Amino acid sequence: QVQLVESGGGLVQPGGSLRLACAASGRTFSSYDMGWFRQAPGKEREFVAAISWSDIMYYADSVKGRFTISRDNAKNTVYLEMNSLKPEDTAVYYCAACAADRGPFTIATTEDKYDYWGQGTQVTVSS
Repeated sequence: QVQLVESGGGLVQPGGSLRLACAASGRTFSSYDMGWFRQAPGKEREFVAAISWSDIMYYADSVKGRFTISRDNAKNTVYLEMNSLKPEDTAVYYCAACAADRGPFTIATTEDKYDYWGQGTQVTVSS
C-alpha cells in the first residue's frame, strides 16, 4: 500500500557527509512514524533514527550528535543528514514507515513496529 524510495547513498570519505532522502506514497504520510535502519555485511539490521508523527526524534547511541533526522510532510519525505561519517557507518540504509495509531508521546524504535520498508540505499565510508 505504501511505497518508500530511498536516495542519496554513495561513497564518501571518513569525516564526510551524506544526506539520504526517503520519498513516500500516500496521503497520510504526516500520521506515520518514520525511521531509518541499517544493515552492515554480516550484521543484523539495526535501528539508526526515527521521527514520530508528533516530531519526537530518537537516535541510536552510535549516531547521536552526528546524524539528524527530519521530515517534510508537504513533500512526503523524510531525511537523514549524516555528518562525521566513520567506516563503521558503512551499511545498506533502509527507510521504514509505521502506520499504527500511536500516541503523541511515543515513538517507534524497533523493527516490529514498522509496517513498510524501502529497498535500501548503499552507504560506503572509505578512504
